[in-house]
Amino acid sequence: MEKYFVRDIPRRRFLEMSLKGGLFVAASPALFSRLELFQHGAKSPAGADIGKETLSKVLAKALEKGGDFADVYIEDRISRQIVMEESIFKSGLYGISQGAGVRVIAGNRTGYAYTDEITEEKLFAAARTASYVASAGPAVTPVQVAAASRPSFIQVRQPLDRIADTRRIDVMKRADQAAKDYDPRIKMTKIEYNDEVRSRVIATSEGIYLRDELPLLFFIVQVMSDDGKARHMARERLSQHAGFEMFDLVTPETVARNAAREAIAMLSAEDAPAGIMDVVMQNGWGGVLVHEAVGHPLEADNIAKGIGAFTGKIGKKVASDCFTMVDDGTLPDFRGTINFDDEGTPVQRNVLIENGILKGFMTDVLSARQLSLPRTGNGRRESFRYIPIPRMTNTFIAAGKDRPADILSSTPKGIYVQSLSGGSVNPVTGVFNFTCRESYLIENGKKTRALRGATLIGSCMDVISNIDAVADDLDFGPGVCGKGQAAEVTAGMPTVRIRGINVGGSRA
Repeated sequence: MEKYFVRDIPRRRFLEMSLKGGLFVAASPALFSRLELFQHGAKSPAGADIGKETLSKVLAKALEKGGDFADVYIEDRISRQIVMEESIFKSGLYGISQGAGVRVIAGNRTGYAYTDEITEEKLFAAARTASYVASAGPAVTPVQVAAASRPSFIQVRQPLDRIADTRRIDVMKRADQAAKDYDPRIKMTKIEYNDEVRSRVIATSEGIYLRDELPLLFFIVQVMSDDGKARHMARERLSQHAGFEMFDLVTPETVARNAAREAIAMLSAEDAPAGIMDVVMQNGWGGVLVHEAVGHPLEADNIAKGIGAFTGKIGKKVASDCFTMVDDGTLPDFRGTINFDDEGTPVQRNVLIENGILKGFMTDVLSARQLSLPRTGNGRRESFRYIPIPRMTNTFIAAGKDRPADILSSTPKGIYVQSLSGGSVNPVTGVFNFTCRESYLIENGKKTRALRGATLIGSCMDVISNIDAVADDLDFGPGVCGKGQAAEVTAGMPTVRIRGINVGGSRA
C-alpha cells in the first residue's frame, strides 16, 4: 500500500500541480511584464457557457444505465510562479489548465471519465464512459439541477488578477534582502512566489448546482547558512486562500527572518541522541504529526474497507483525556479552507476526537453511503483528473489549559521539537516517522543545545494516549498532503508533551 505523506510546500510542486495537461508560458526576467498580457486576455472561467439544462442532460446520460449518484465537475485554473535565487530572478511561469469530469457511483463501484475539452459533446462522451460501472442496474432519473448557495469563508480584498507583477517581484526582493540582512552567515537565498485562481462548477444528480472561485497564494523562503564548519538549509512558508492582502497581514520580511533565524540557530547543532524520550513539541506546524498519524486513519475510505487503527472504535476511548482533535474547513482564509468540498457538500467543523473519545470520521459521498454516516464536507480532489476522496482540510489539536513555559519547565529531560520537515504514515497500522528539522535537548526543564538528525517514530495510538499536557497557544502551518493525489492543508497544534516516544538519533 502506498503510504500517505505530508510535507511543507516543496519546490517545483506548484509547477507539477498547475500545468498538468495545461498551457504555460515561460519567461525570462525581461519578459515578466508580458505575463500580464496573457492574464488580461484570458478567457472566461470554464463552465461559464455550459448551462444548467445541459448539465441536467449530462447527469441523465450518466445514470441512464443505473447508479445511485452522479456528478459533473468542471474546473479552470490560472496560475503563476516566479522564482528568485541568489538575488537573481531565474524564471516566471504562467499557466492555464481546464477540464471536466463525470462520475457515477453504483453501490461500491465508481465510474469516472474526464476531458480536457469542455464541450457538450465531450461531457456526454464522459458520461457514457462513466455509466458503464452501472450497466447492470435500472435507469435512474436525476433531479433537475438548480442553483444552491453556500456560506463563504474566503474573503478577498486585493484580487490576484488585479495585481501587477511588479508588486509580486517587490515582495520577493524584500524577503531576499531581509534574509541577507539577518546575519552575514546567510550565504544563499531562494524565494518562490506562487499563486492561482481555481474556478469550479459542480452539478449533482441530487439537483445541486454550485460555482465559485478559490484564490490561493503560497510564498516560500529558503535560506542556507554557512560558518565554515557547518551548513543548514532552513525554510519558511506562508499560504492562504486569499488575495494579495496576505502580505499586509504577514510581511515578506517576517517570513524571511523566521527562516534565517532557524538557519543560524542550527549551525551549532550536535548529533541527536536516540532512545525512548519525552518530547515537547512547539505549537504550529508540529500539528503535522497528528495530521499524519491520526488524521489519515480517520479518513472514512479506510474505515469503509474495514482497515485502520480506528475501525469499530466510535464512542470508545482512544486518547488521553486532554486530547481533542478537530478538522475544520471553515477557518477564514486558511490554506485548507474551502466554501464547499469538490462534491458540493458544505464544509463544517468536525470534532473527530473529544477529550480522548472517538466521535467521528471524515467522509465523502461514497464512504458516507457505505458507512451510513452523514457527509462531513471532506470530499476533495487534486484536479478534474481525479475522483474525490476523503481528505483533511485544516486539522489540529484543540487548545488546552496549560502554559507552554510550565510544560517545558516540568520536563526534566527530553527533546524539544521546534520544526518538523514532514513524514509518512501507514494508514493500516498507524505507524509513522517524522524528521525533525529544528530540535533541542531539554535539560533540567530548559531548552539547551541544538540537535540534528532526530527522527520521531511511533504509532498513532501510542502517541495520542501518551500526550499528558496541552497548552493554550494554538497555532498553524501550511502544507501539501499526498494520498495518491495532492491537497492543500493546514496543520495546527498548541505546545504539547508526549511521554515516552521513540527518537531515532544520529549520535553514535
